[in-house]
Amino acid sequence: MRKKQENIRDLLDFIDCSPTPFHAVNEMKILLIQQGFSELKESKAWNLLSNGKYFVTRNDSSLIAFIVGTKTQDASGFKIVGAHTDSPNLKLKPSSAYDKNGYLQLGVEVYGGVLLTTWTDRDLSLAGRVIIKGKKRPQPKLICFEDPLLRIPQLAIHLNRDVNEKGLILNKQNHLPPVLSLAGKKNPNKELLEKMVAQKIKCKPEEILSMELSLYDIQPGSIGGANGEFVFSGRLDNLASCHAALKALTLSKGKDPMTRVIAFYDHEEVGSDSAQGAGSPFLKDILERLTLDSNNSREIFFRSMANSFFISADMAHAVHPNYSEKHDARHAPIINDGPVIKCNSNQRYATEGVSSTWFETLCQKAGASVQKFVARTDMGCGSTIGPITASNLGIRTVDVGNPMLSMHSIREMAGAHDHLPLINVFKEFFRP
Repeated sequence: MRKKQENIRDLLDFIDCSPTPFHAVNEMKILLIQQGFSELKESKAWNLLSNGKYFVTRNDSSLIAFIVGTKTQDASGFKIVGAHTDSPNLKLKPSSAYDKNGYLQLGVEVYGGVLLTTWTDRDLSLAGRVIIKGKKRPQPKLICFEDPLLRIPQLAIHLNRDVNEKGLILNKQNHLPPVLSLAGKKNPNKELLEKMVAQKIKCKPEEILSMELSLYDIQPGSIGGANGEFVFSGRLDNLASCHAALKALTLSKGKDPMTRVIAFYDHEEVGSDSAQGAGSPFLKDILERLTLDSNNSREIFFRSMANSFFISADMAHAVHPNYSEKHDARHAPIINDGPVIKCNSNQRYATEGVSSTWFETLCQKAGASVQKFVARTDMGCGSTIGPITASNLGIRTVDVGNPMLSMHSIREMAGAHDHLPLINVFKEFFRP
Protein backbone atom coordinates (compact mmCIF):
# COMPACT_ATOMS: atom_id res chain seq x y z
CA MET A 1 0.00 0.00 0.00
CA ARG A 2 2.81 2.41 0.90
CA LYS A 3 4.47 1.87 -2.49
CA LYS A 4 1.19 2.61 -4.27
CA GLN A 5 0.77 5.82 -2.29
CA GLU A 6 4.36 6.87 -3.02
CA ASN A 7 3.86 6.39 -6.77
CA ILE A 8 0.57 8.30 -6.75
CA ARG A 9 2.06 11.15 -4.76
CA ASP A 10 4.99 11.24 -7.18
CA LEU A 11 2.54 11.29 -10.11
CA LEU A 12 0.55 14.17 -8.64
CA ASP A 13 3.72 16.15 -7.91
CA PHE A 14 4.79 15.62 -11.52
CA ILE A 15 1.44 16.81 -12.88
CA ASP A 16 1.32 19.80 -10.53
CA CYS A 17 4.74 20.87 -11.85
CA SER A 18 3.62 20.37 -15.47
CA PRO A 19 0.85 22.84 -16.37
CA THR A 20 2.00 22.80 -20.02
CA PRO A 21 3.92 20.37 -22.29
CA PHE A 22 6.96 22.66 -21.96
CA HIS A 23 6.96 22.18 -18.20
CA ALA A 24 6.28 18.42 -18.50
CA VAL A 25 9.30 17.94 -20.76
CA ASN A 26 11.45 20.06 -18.44
CA GLU A 27 10.43 17.88 -15.47
CA MET A 28 11.26 14.76 -17.50
CA LYS A 29 14.68 16.16 -18.40
CA ILE A 30 15.47 16.80 -14.73
CA LEU A 31 14.54 13.23 -13.75
CA LEU A 32 16.39 11.67 -16.69
CA ILE A 33 19.59 13.59 -15.94
CA GLN A 34 19.33 12.53 -12.29
CA GLN A 35 19.11 8.92 -13.51
CA GLY A 36 22.25 9.16 -15.65
CA PHE A 37 20.76 10.02 -19.05
CA SER A 38 22.65 12.42 -21.34
CA GLU A 39 20.99 14.95 -23.61
CA LEU A 40 21.63 14.78 -27.35
CA LYS A 41 20.99 17.47 -29.95
CA GLU A 42 19.46 16.58 -33.31
CA SER A 43 21.77 19.14 -34.96
CA LYS A 44 24.94 17.50 -33.60
CA ALA A 45 26.79 14.25 -34.36
CA TRP A 46 26.07 11.37 -31.99
CA ASN A 47 28.59 8.99 -30.49
CA LEU A 48 26.41 6.39 -28.79
CA LEU A 49 27.67 3.70 -26.45
CA SER A 50 26.19 0.26 -26.00
CA ASN A 51 23.80 0.37 -23.01
CA GLY A 52 24.18 4.15 -22.94
CA LYS A 53 21.30 6.31 -21.72
CA TYR A 54 20.23 9.31 -23.79
CA PHE A 55 17.35 11.65 -24.54
CA VAL A 56 16.40 14.15 -27.25
CA THR A 57 13.82 16.95 -27.19
CA ARG A 58 12.06 18.80 -29.99
CA ASN A 59 10.45 22.22 -29.54
CA ASP A 60 10.87 21.78 -25.76
CA SER A 61 7.46 20.02 -25.79
CA SER A 62 8.26 16.51 -27.11
CA LEU A 63 10.87 14.08 -25.81
CA ILE A 64 12.35 10.72 -26.77
CA ALA A 65 14.59 8.84 -24.33
CA PHE A 66 16.31 5.50 -24.83
CA ILE A 67 18.75 2.95 -23.50
CA VAL A 68 20.88 1.68 -26.38
CA GLY A 69 20.64 -2.05 -27.01
CA THR A 70 23.72 -4.20 -27.09
CA LYS A 71 22.91 -5.52 -30.56
CA THR A 72 21.39 -2.50 -32.28
CA GLN A 73 23.45 -3.02 -35.39
CA ASP A 74 22.12 -6.59 -35.70
CA ALA A 75 18.52 -5.46 -36.19
CA SER A 76 17.40 -6.78 -32.82
CA GLY A 77 14.62 -4.18 -32.75
CA PHE A 78 13.09 -1.70 -30.31
CA LYS A 79 10.80 -1.81 -27.30
CA ILE A 80 8.84 1.47 -27.39
CA VAL A 81 6.20 3.05 -25.16
CA GLY A 82 4.60 6.18 -26.57
CA ALA A 83 2.31 8.79 -25.02
CA HIS A 84 1.51 12.48 -25.38
CA THR A 85 2.41 15.53 -23.30
CA ASP A 86 -0.47 17.85 -24.20
CA SER A 87 -3.96 18.17 -22.71
CA PRO A 88 -7.02 20.16 -23.83
CA ASN A 89 -6.93 23.72 -22.53
CA LEU A 90 -7.44 27.41 -23.31
CA LYS A 91 -4.51 29.27 -24.91
CA LEU A 92 -3.97 33.01 -25.02
CA LYS A 93 -4.16 34.71 -28.39
CA PRO A 94 -1.06 36.73 -29.40
CA SER A 95 -2.79 40.09 -28.87
CA SER A 96 -5.01 38.94 -26.07
CA ALA A 97 -5.65 41.87 -23.71
CA TYR A 98 -8.63 44.15 -24.17
CA ASP A 99 -11.02 46.34 -22.15
CA LYS A 100 -14.72 45.57 -21.99
CA ASN A 101 -17.30 47.12 -19.69
CA GLY A 102 -14.69 48.12 -17.15
CA TYR A 103 -12.88 44.75 -17.10
CA LEU A 104 -9.49 43.81 -18.50
CA GLN A 105 -9.93 40.47 -20.27
CA LEU A 106 -7.72 38.07 -22.24
CA GLY A 107 -8.77 36.55 -25.56
CA VAL A 108 -8.31 32.78 -25.78
CA GLU A 109 -8.36 29.93 -28.28
CA VAL A 110 -9.76 26.50 -27.50
CA TYR A 111 -7.04 23.83 -27.78
CA GLY A 112 -8.40 20.32 -28.33
CA GLY A 113 -11.67 18.81 -27.16
CA VAL A 114 -12.18 20.84 -24.00
CA LEU A 115 -15.14 20.27 -21.67
CA LEU A 116 -15.71 23.99 -21.66
CA THR A 117 -18.17 24.29 -18.78
CA THR A 118 -15.62 22.85 -16.34
CA TRP A 119 -13.37 25.89 -16.85
CA THR A 120 -15.89 28.34 -15.42
CA ASP A 121 -15.73 29.61 -11.84
CA ARG A 122 -12.26 28.15 -11.26
CA ASP A 123 -9.11 29.74 -9.86
CA LEU A 124 -6.99 29.98 -13.00
CA SER A 125 -3.45 31.04 -13.73
CA LEU A 126 -1.06 31.23 -16.69
CA ALA A 127 1.92 29.10 -17.71
CA GLY A 128 3.93 28.39 -20.83
CA ARG A 129 6.94 29.60 -22.80
CA VAL A 130 8.15 33.13 -23.43
CA ILE A 131 10.66 34.00 -26.17
CA ILE A 132 12.95 36.93 -25.31
CA LYS A 133 15.82 38.72 -27.03
CA GLY A 134 19.22 37.10 -26.56
CA LYS A 135 22.75 38.29 -27.27
CA LYS A 136 23.05 36.07 -30.36
CA ARG A 137 19.59 34.51 -30.88
CA PRO A 138 16.13 34.51 -29.25
CA GLN A 139 15.98 32.65 -25.93
CA PRO A 140 13.06 30.54 -24.59
CA LYS A 141 12.03 30.97 -20.95
CA LEU A 142 9.59 28.84 -18.98
CA ILE A 143 7.03 30.76 -16.99
CA CYS A 144 4.40 29.71 -14.46
CA PHE A 145 2.27 32.08 -12.42
CA GLU A 146 1.18 30.14 -9.37
CA ASP A 147 -1.30 32.75 -8.14
CA PRO A 148 -5.01 32.83 -9.06
CA LEU A 149 -4.84 35.55 -11.72
CA LEU A 150 -7.88 34.72 -13.85
CA ARG A 151 -11.48 33.63 -13.68
CA ILE A 152 -14.20 32.83 -16.19
CA PRO A 153 -17.33 33.78 -14.21
CA GLN A 154 -20.65 32.14 -15.03
CA LEU A 155 -23.78 34.18 -15.58
CA ALA A 156 -25.98 34.29 -12.47
CA ILE A 157 -28.98 31.97 -12.53
CA HIS A 158 -31.23 35.02 -12.10
CA LEU A 159 -30.16 36.09 -15.61
CA ASN A 160 -30.19 32.59 -17.10
CA ARG A 161 -33.20 30.84 -15.58
CA ASP A 162 -33.15 27.84 -17.93
CA VAL A 163 -29.52 26.89 -17.37
CA ASN A 164 -30.28 23.84 -15.23
CA GLU A 165 -32.86 22.53 -17.69
CA LYS A 166 -31.13 23.37 -20.96
CA GLY A 167 -27.52 23.23 -19.85
CA LEU A 168 -24.81 25.87 -19.96
CA ILE A 169 -24.14 26.84 -23.58
CA LEU A 170 -20.92 28.78 -24.08
CA ASN A 171 -19.95 30.73 -27.19
CA LYS A 172 -16.21 30.18 -27.56
CA GLN A 173 -15.50 33.71 -28.73
CA ASN A 174 -17.75 35.65 -26.39
CA HIS A 175 -18.04 33.65 -23.17
CA LEU A 176 -14.57 32.19 -22.57
CA PRO A 177 -12.28 35.25 -22.20
CA PRO A 178 -11.21 35.31 -18.55
CA VAL A 179 -11.12 38.41 -16.36
CA LEU A 180 -7.62 39.52 -15.40
CA SER A 181 -8.31 42.86 -13.73
CA LEU A 182 -10.50 45.90 -13.59
CA ALA A 183 -9.65 48.17 -16.46
CA GLY A 184 -8.52 51.68 -15.72
CA LYS A 185 -5.96 54.36 -16.28
CA LYS A 186 -3.49 52.62 -14.00
CA ASN A 187 -3.72 49.34 -15.99
CA PRO A 188 -3.41 50.08 -19.72
CA ASN A 189 -4.60 46.91 -21.42
CA LYS A 190 -1.64 46.55 -23.74
CA GLU A 191 0.93 46.82 -20.99
CA LEU A 192 -0.25 45.04 -17.83
CA LEU A 193 0.21 41.43 -18.98
CA GLU A 194 3.62 42.14 -20.56
CA LYS A 195 4.76 43.86 -17.36
CA MET A 196 3.63 40.92 -15.26
CA VAL A 197 5.46 38.46 -17.53
CA ALA A 198 8.61 40.58 -17.61
CA GLN A 199 8.67 40.85 -13.83
CA LYS A 200 8.18 37.10 -13.45
CA ILE A 201 11.03 36.07 -15.76
CA LYS A 202 13.21 39.07 -14.83
CA CYS A 203 13.49 40.86 -18.15
CA LYS A 204 12.36 44.15 -19.66
CA PRO A 205 8.93 44.24 -21.35
CA GLU A 206 10.52 45.38 -24.61
CA GLU A 207 12.71 42.24 -24.62
CA ILE A 208 9.66 39.98 -24.97
CA LEU A 209 9.36 38.73 -28.56
CA SER A 210 6.46 36.28 -28.20
CA MET A 211 4.45 34.40 -25.58
CA GLU A 212 2.93 30.91 -25.71
CA LEU A 213 0.73 30.92 -22.62
CA SER A 214 -2.06 28.61 -21.50
CA LEU A 215 -4.61 28.78 -18.71
CA TYR A 216 -4.52 26.15 -15.99
CA ASP A 217 -6.30 25.37 -12.73
CA ILE A 218 -4.08 26.10 -9.72
CA GLN A 219 -5.79 23.52 -7.47
CA PRO A 220 -3.25 20.74 -6.84
CA GLY A 221 -3.98 17.10 -7.48
CA SER A 222 -5.28 15.02 -4.60
CA ILE A 223 -6.07 11.50 -3.45
CA GLY A 224 -9.79 11.11 -2.61
CA GLY A 225 -12.62 8.69 -1.99
CA ALA A 226 -13.73 7.01 1.23
CA ASN A 227 -10.71 4.72 1.14
CA GLY A 228 -8.27 6.81 -0.83
CA GLU A 229 -9.10 4.89 -3.98
CA PHE A 230 -9.35 7.83 -6.40
CA VAL A 231 -7.07 10.43 -7.92
CA PHE A 232 -8.44 13.90 -8.70
CA SER A 233 -6.27 16.09 -10.93
CA GLY A 234 -5.99 18.00 -14.13
CA ARG A 235 -4.10 16.55 -17.10
CA LEU A 236 -4.29 12.90 -16.06
CA ASP A 237 -4.94 12.47 -19.77
CA ASN A 238 -2.18 11.96 -20.62
CA LEU A 239 0.57 12.84 -18.18
CA ALA A 240 -0.29 9.78 -16.10
CA SER A 241 0.76 7.54 -19.01
CA CYS A 242 3.92 9.60 -19.55
CA HIS A 243 4.83 9.28 -15.88
CA ALA A 244 4.29 5.51 -15.83
CA ALA A 245 6.49 4.96 -18.90
CA LEU A 246 9.16 7.37 -17.65
CA LYS A 247 9.36 5.61 -14.28
CA ALA A 248 9.54 2.20 -15.95
CA LEU A 249 12.42 3.19 -18.23
CA THR A 250 14.45 4.85 -15.48
CA LEU A 251 13.94 1.78 -13.27
CA SER A 252 14.97 -0.60 -16.06
CA LYS A 253 18.20 -2.41 -15.19
CA GLY A 254 20.59 -4.69 -17.00
CA LYS A 255 21.75 -5.00 -20.60
CA ASP A 256 19.27 -5.79 -23.37
CA PRO A 257 20.02 -6.59 -27.02
CA MET A 258 16.94 -4.50 -27.89
CA THR A 259 16.90 -0.73 -27.48
CA ARG A 260 14.37 0.50 -24.87
CA VAL A 261 12.56 3.71 -25.89
CA ILE A 262 9.95 6.14 -24.57
CA ALA A 263 8.45 8.65 -27.00
CA PHE A 264 6.31 11.53 -25.72
CA TYR A 265 4.69 13.80 -28.30
CA ASP A 266 3.00 17.18 -28.25
CA HIS A 267 -0.18 18.03 -30.21
CA GLU A 268 -1.97 14.68 -29.95
CA GLU A 269 -5.14 16.47 -28.85
CA VAL A 270 -5.26 18.42 -32.12
CA GLY A 271 -4.35 15.63 -34.55
CA SER A 272 -0.55 15.16 -34.15
CA ASP A 273 0.25 17.02 -37.39
CA SER A 274 3.24 19.11 -36.36
CA ALA A 275 7.02 18.91 -36.34
CA GLN A 276 6.88 17.55 -32.80
CA GLY A 277 3.69 15.49 -33.07
CA ALA A 278 3.30 11.75 -33.64
CA GLY A 279 2.61 12.49 -37.31
CA SER A 280 6.12 13.93 -37.67
CA PRO A 281 9.26 11.92 -38.48
CA PHE A 282 10.64 12.56 -34.96
CA LEU A 283 10.59 8.95 -33.78
CA LYS A 284 11.59 7.57 -37.17
CA ASP A 285 14.54 9.98 -37.32
CA ILE A 286 15.79 8.79 -33.93
CA LEU A 287 15.37 5.09 -34.72
CA GLU A 288 17.21 5.50 -38.02
CA ARG A 289 20.11 7.24 -36.30
CA LEU A 290 20.25 4.36 -33.83
CA THR A 291 20.47 1.68 -36.53
CA LEU A 292 22.29 3.32 -39.42
CA ASP A 293 25.90 4.41 -39.82
CA SER A 294 28.35 4.49 -42.68
CA ASN A 295 28.76 0.72 -42.55
CA ASN A 296 25.07 -0.25 -42.50
CA SER A 297 22.49 -0.41 -45.25
CA ARG A 298 18.85 0.65 -44.75
CA GLU A 299 17.97 -3.04 -44.61
CA ILE A 300 19.12 -2.98 -40.96
CA PHE A 301 16.50 -0.35 -40.18
CA PHE A 302 13.70 -2.20 -41.94
CA ARG A 303 14.56 -5.45 -40.19
CA SER A 304 14.67 -3.62 -36.86
CA MET A 305 11.13 -2.31 -37.43
CA ALA A 306 9.92 -5.84 -38.12
CA ASN A 307 11.43 -6.97 -34.81
CA SER A 308 9.99 -4.08 -32.77
CA PHE A 309 6.88 -3.51 -30.65
CA PHE A 310 5.09 -0.27 -29.81
CA ILE A 311 2.79 0.31 -26.83
CA SER A 312 0.59 3.36 -27.34
CA ALA A 313 -0.35 4.49 -23.84
CA ASP A 314 -3.31 6.84 -23.46
CA MET A 315 -6.02 6.98 -20.82
CA ALA A 316 -9.19 4.92 -21.36
CA HIS A 317 -12.90 5.51 -20.73
CA ALA A 318 -14.11 3.90 -17.51
CA VAL A 319 -17.83 3.12 -17.35
CA HIS A 320 -19.73 6.05 -15.81
CA PRO A 321 -22.29 5.02 -13.15
CA ASN A 322 -24.69 7.79 -14.20
CA TYR A 323 -24.28 7.14 -17.93
CA SER A 324 -23.62 3.40 -18.14
CA GLU A 325 -25.70 3.20 -21.34
CA LYS A 326 -22.83 4.96 -23.14
CA HIS A 327 -20.75 1.76 -22.89
CA ASP A 328 -21.11 -1.69 -24.40
CA ALA A 329 -22.03 -3.68 -21.30
CA ARG A 330 -19.41 -6.37 -22.07
CA HIS A 331 -16.64 -3.84 -22.62
CA ALA A 332 -17.07 -1.44 -19.72
CA PRO A 333 -13.76 -0.88 -17.89
CA ILE A 334 -13.82 -0.27 -14.14
CA ILE A 335 -11.50 2.04 -12.24
CA ASN A 336 -8.84 0.20 -10.18
CA ASP A 337 -9.32 -3.01 -12.13
CA GLY A 338 -6.18 -2.83 -14.25
CA PRO A 339 -4.97 -1.50 -17.63
CA VAL A 340 -7.37 -1.40 -20.56
CA ILE A 341 -6.68 -2.75 -24.05
CA LYS A 342 -8.48 -0.51 -26.54
CA CYS A 343 -9.88 -2.07 -29.71
CA ASN A 344 -11.65 -0.63 -32.76
CA SER A 345 -12.34 -2.36 -36.09
CA ASN A 346 -12.15 1.00 -37.92
CA GLN A 347 -8.56 1.45 -36.73
CA ARG A 348 -9.15 4.36 -34.40
CA TYR A 349 -6.96 2.18 -32.20
CA ALA A 350 -4.09 0.10 -33.62
CA THR A 351 -4.69 -3.02 -31.52
CA GLU A 352 -4.95 -6.32 -33.40
CA GLY A 353 -5.13 -9.93 -32.31
CA VAL A 354 -1.43 -10.62 -31.94
CA SER A 355 -0.60 -7.35 -30.16
CA SER A 356 -3.59 -7.73 -27.82
CA THR A 357 -2.60 -11.26 -26.84
CA TRP A 358 1.01 -10.19 -26.39
CA PHE A 359 0.03 -7.35 -24.01
CA GLU A 360 -2.26 -9.66 -22.01
CA THR A 361 0.69 -12.02 -21.53
CA LEU A 362 2.81 -9.08 -20.41
CA CYS A 363 0.18 -8.14 -17.81
CA GLN A 364 0.09 -11.71 -16.51
CA LYS A 365 3.87 -11.68 -16.03
CA ALA A 366 3.60 -8.35 -14.17
CA GLY A 367 0.76 -9.62 -11.96
CA ALA A 368 -1.71 -7.07 -13.32
CA SER A 369 -5.31 -7.73 -14.30
CA VAL A 370 -6.36 -6.49 -17.73
CA GLN A 371 -9.59 -5.14 -19.26
CA LYS A 372 -10.83 -4.43 -22.76
CA PHE A 373 -12.72 -1.49 -24.23
CA VAL A 374 -14.71 -1.41 -27.43
CA ALA A 375 -17.08 1.48 -28.12
CA ARG A 376 -20.79 0.91 -28.67
CA THR A 377 -21.41 0.00 -32.29
CA ASP A 378 -23.69 3.04 -32.69
CA MET A 379 -21.13 5.46 -31.23
CA GLY A 380 -17.74 6.72 -32.33
CA CYS A 381 -14.62 6.89 -30.20
CA GLY A 382 -11.46 8.91 -29.93
CA SER A 383 -8.11 7.99 -31.39
CA THR A 384 -4.49 7.93 -30.28
CA ILE A 385 -0.93 8.08 -31.52
CA GLY A 386 -1.13 4.30 -32.02
CA PRO A 387 -2.58 4.20 -35.56
CA ILE A 388 -0.36 7.12 -36.61
CA THR A 389 2.82 5.40 -35.42
CA ALA A 390 1.79 2.02 -36.80
CA SER A 391 1.10 3.46 -40.24
CA ASN A 392 4.29 5.55 -40.29
CA LEU A 393 6.66 2.79 -39.18
CA GLY A 394 4.85 -0.46 -39.99
CA ILE A 395 5.48 -1.51 -36.39
CA ARG A 396 3.26 -3.92 -34.44
CA THR A 397 1.23 -1.80 -32.01
CA VAL A 398 -1.23 -2.13 -29.14
CA ASP A 399 -3.34 0.70 -27.70
CA VAL A 400 -3.72 0.63 -23.91
CA GLY A 401 -4.39 2.94 -20.97
CA ASN A 402 -5.72 3.17 -17.45
CA PRO A 403 -9.47 3.81 -17.00
CA MET A 404 -10.70 7.24 -15.94
CA LEU A 405 -13.76 9.49 -15.68
CA SER A 406 -14.22 13.16 -16.60
CA MET A 407 -11.82 12.90 -19.52
CA HIS A 408 -10.95 16.35 -20.94
CA SER A 409 -12.41 18.10 -17.91
CA ILE A 410 -10.28 20.69 -16.17
CA ARG A 411 -10.37 18.24 -13.23
CA GLU A 412 -10.22 14.53 -14.09
CA MET A 413 -10.68 11.37 -12.03
CA ALA A 414 -8.83 8.04 -12.07
CA GLY A 415 -7.95 5.12 -9.79
CA ALA A 416 -5.22 5.40 -7.16
CA HIS A 417 -4.58 1.66 -7.43
CA ASP A 418 -4.19 1.55 -11.22
CA HIS A 419 -0.97 3.53 -11.61
CA LEU A 420 1.53 1.13 -10.03
CA PRO A 421 0.28 -1.89 -12.04
CA LEU A 422 0.79 0.07 -15.26
CA ILE A 423 4.33 0.99 -14.20
CA ASN A 424 4.96 -2.70 -13.46
CA VAL A 425 3.66 -3.77 -16.87
CA PHE A 426 5.96 -1.29 -18.60
CA LYS A 427 8.87 -2.47 -16.39
CA GLU A 428 8.13 -6.02 -17.50
CA PHE A 429 8.11 -4.81 -21.12
CA PHE A 430 11.55 -3.23 -20.67
CA ARG A 431 12.94 -6.21 -18.79
CA PRO A 432 16.00 -7.65 -20.66
